[in-house]
Amino acid sequence: MTSIAEALVAGLAARGVDCIFGIPGVHTVELYRGLAASGIRHVTPRHEQGAGFMADGYARVSGRPGVAFVITGPGVTNTLTAMGQARADSVPMLVVSGVNARASLGRGLGHLHELPDQRAMMRTVALMSERIEEPGQLGDALDRAFAAMLGARPGPVHIEIPLDVAGLAAQPLPSARPLPNVPLEPGPVAQAAAMLNRSQAPVILVGGGARSHHGSVRALAERLDAPVVQTVNARGVMFGHPLGIPASPSLTAVRDLIAEADTVLALGTELGPTDFDMYGTGTMPAMQGLIRIDICAEQLARRPADLAIRADAGAVLAVLAGAVDRTDGKRGGAARAERARKRAWEEIGPEMRSLSEVLAVMRDAVPGATMVGDSAQPIYAGNLYYDHDRPGGWFNAATGFGALGYAIPAAVGAAMAAKGTPVLCITGDGGAQFSLPELMCAVDEKLPITFVIFNNHGYQEIATSMQAAGVSVVGCDPTPPDFELVAQSCGVPFSRVAFDEGAIGGAVRTLRKNEGPAIVEITAPNLSFPR
Repeated sequence: MTSIAEALVAGLAARGVDCIFGIPGVHTVELYRGLAASGIRHVTPRHEQGAGFMADGYARVSGRPGVAFVITGPGVTNTLTAMGQARADSVPMLVVSGVNARASLGRGLGHLHELPDQRAMMRTVALMSERIEEPGQLGDALDRAFAAMLGARPGPVHIEIPLDVAGLAAQPLPSARPLPNVPLEPGPVAQAAAMLNRSQAPVILVGGGARSHHGSVRALAERLDAPVVQTVNARGVMFGHPLGIPASPSLTAVRDLIAEADTVLALGTELGPTDFDMYGTGTMPAMQGLIRIDICAEQLARRPADLAIRADAGAVLAVLAGAVDRTDGKRGGAARAERARKRAWEEIGPEMRSLSEVLAVMRDAVPGATMVGDSAQPIYAGNLYYDHDRPGGWFNAATGFGALGYAIPAAVGAAMAAKGTPVLCITGDGGAQFSLPELMCAVDEKLPITFVIFNNHGYQEIATSMQAAGVSVVGCDPTPPDFELVAQSCGVPFSRVAFDEGAIGGAVRTLRKNEGPAIVEITAPNLSFPR
């Protein structure tokens, strides 16, 4: 007999799932029945929030949904924060949970891990939440889940299986239904090509929704001779390219470039304030002749454009490549991009420039690495200005939902998605303490992650914000542990260096020669806040 839970695991494997992050519990024991023989790798985090962040990091690197198995009640609530980050950054994530027996749901009888309405809570974050109440529902539920995660704008979804359902007999699932395609209408694309051909000063804005089409973005930019502004999740799309601008569109220098354009092509970006207005001015860059291309109709409706095209960015780029005229550099794109880069670099100031330079040193010490970041000073600097050496290799939690504690578990997920590819995890001493136990998950899996901890003994960004607001600084100086002793307890190599580019680059380069994880602590002066 095949149970519903075994059919679930088989259905996930058939849809390309090769890794599940989860902590077994009494409400998910049945879900694990078919896992050992499935060929799917199971990774055990130390906290369900870690499971969610690992699934997030895995999805960003692999391009496939990250999957987490969690128990009902506290397992689900612990995972909500990670789901919020995935929702904000359009990351496909499937959370499968248990739930109490059907007859008890919503009655408040005091069962273990009971919630008043688990699905209602999950629907506040998830694209969809479904309960499997009988065997025949499972296949359709999986098809709907994968269509929601991958068929339009990605995000997290939730499926729950009651205790008295998981063990019921089930027939093998039918083959997965093909994902729905968004049809490409030729008329609007031809209109976009005409607008771009008439343009004398075009600019391209690239978001995370287009980063997998980096070759097509480069080719189009070169044909148009158009500077390319990359949001945080699109960094690396134009690495080292004369037309590339790896700087935030919140900066005045970049906003001026966009305002001076007569046509703006926005590819796979929600035009959200954490990219385009991170200083909270309440304004967006002025955009003339705005062409928006996005897979999500709701996103297109939220920020109207002169021309909105609902389609996959790659499909549109493929058509535009043969429909726009080659300009051979006559629009001065490289000069406009260079001017914007220089002005942006000056604008971010000496402290942010210093931090950005350290990121570049680490990038060059470990070429081709995935760099995963928390909400930390060097990540803020990089989000303002930093050019990564490959698309999809720079992502962090400092935009969108902004969950602290993201970096360490997300780095584990990233390393699991691309075995053998080195990962640099950038976090602060405060953020590291949110998820420090997940270091042992990297040890268990022998993952090539260098955890780089910037230790300034506090929450510097929050302290600075409180001071700027005239508020006495309180609660911003939690004492960090001795990270060398933490490394010893985890059995991983450790190096402590001062804030010096040469020392940092040398430490990262040396420790990365180890096959498994390592920790580099970068010390900064102790913060002293007036009370």
